[in-house]
Amino acid sequence: MEFEEEEFFPVSPTGQYFNSSVLSIGVIGVLESEVPIDDSQTIPLINDLFLPINPRFSSIMVIDENGDKQWKKVEVKPKNHIKVAIFPEGKSPSFYDDCFNDYISKVAMEPFPPTRPLWEIHIFKYPTTNAAGNLIFKLHHALGDGFSLMGALLSCLQRADDPSLPLTFPAFKEPKIGYDGEEGFCKSVPRLFSGIFNTISDFGWSLMKSTFLEDDRTPIRSGDDGVEFRSIDVTTVSFSIDRIKQIKVKLEVTINDVICGVIFLGTRLYMEATNQEQKNGNATALVLLNTRNIGGYKSTKEMVQPNMESKWGNQFAFMHVSVPELAHNTNTSNALHFVSKAQEIIHRKRNSSAVFLTGKVLDALRRHQSPEATAKFVHSTLKNSSMTVSNMIGPIEKLALANHPVKGMYFMVVGVPQSLTITMVSYMRNLRVAVGTERGLINPQKYKDCIQCAFDMIFDAALGSGVQENAFSNL
Repeated sequence: MEFEEEEFFPVSPTGQYFNSSVLSIGVIGVLESEVPIDDSQTIPLINDLFLPINPRFSSIMVIDENGDKQWKKVEVKPKNHIKVAIFPEGKSPSFYDDCFNDYISKVAMEPFPPTRPLWEIHIFKYPTTNAAGNLIFKLHHALGDGFSLMGALLSCLQRADDPSLPLTFPAFKEPKIGYDGEEGFCKSVPRLFSGIFNTISDFGWSLMKSTFLEDDRTPIRSGDDGVEFRSIDVTTVSFSIDRIKQIKVKLEVTINDVICGVIFLGTRLYMEATNQEQKNGNATALVLLNTRNIGGYKSTKEMVQPNMESKWGNQFAFMHVSVPELAHNTNTSNALHFVSKAQEIIHRKRNSSAVFLTGKVLDALRRHQSPEATAKFVHSTLKNSSMTVSNMIGPIEKLALANHPVKGMYFMVVGVPQSLTITMVSYMRNLRVAVGTERGLINPQKYKDCIQCAFDMIFDAALGSGVQENAFSNL
């Protein structure tokens, strides 16, 4: 069958990088169901809700006669995209915890067949300690970034209390970047020169990190070639957003500052507990930034309107952030250093144009060399750093999918050449932190305990909650 010309449309530059000979990055989203899963409505939901969201979900990636990558519309057979996990019946939730962990690791490592649209749905019907059943959505990152894919997923869900009401999200406030006319001349000039200096230093350092300057090999980074093809473990930990806000208000910082401080401190605690000599090895986090010029989350229905089409796809950038070093004696009194340092570093890097210039470098590589050359640059950027940190804003209300109340949700980026990936999503006033770790290198339970310990230490230091001083010694 011959396809009409309009059934082909170009792949975005970032989509080409993420599906190349050197990179194949995917996103796994997990919905935890409060009730046993009835999958009888799966195919109608795919046909009626999911596929109409965007033509990418009904397309495969092909290379045209000019060597350019294009999306090509094809007929979708939903049953080929649905997989149901099969395990022994009648076992304990802890038994199925292990089964689920192995299954999600297997899903993460399996490549997408190039002859089908780049998405899958996996159904895990067995009760784990967290849920009565799990739905796993695997989508290729070439389809869109977390913002787009989250919007697509939410378009298939409804409020559990009243499906006729719209979802609501936490208030979104953009940080002030650059010159503010109300600051006055005396403040704006030093800020301008500071921004120029930061741009030069940050951009130069970012280029070095993306080319030849590697992080140390540490308990969180093997640095081996092909790490993206190794099995991973995925663990999660939840924090109350109300408790995070208590820290935020007390320290007069942002929620992101608090969370980054927790992640950085927890990472150093793990490194110290695993190898004392390497606790302060050079470690860099790639913090992902949403670059859409919109004031918060838009529904997928809005995003696919003619005036919003440009908001779909991969629209993000990254900045290199050095993980602060651990003090000689670890206790609650110096735990706040990690929050203040995270605030200082991220604020300074936002007051520079290094992220913008890095995007220009990627664009220049694509235009003057090839998308494959750009993909190699992105691969090197990921491989030379120790971890990636990304977050998404989720709804405040409880969700339901086809009358299945959603108890919890989280996501994970897979296929990246790193030993450690951290993602976060808010839902029902809780922040779910998911940790993807290289199996055999990082102890997932120990790392999770260190993140929990870091949060407790920072909360105690900020509000005097009475967390025991020996929390770290128990790791």
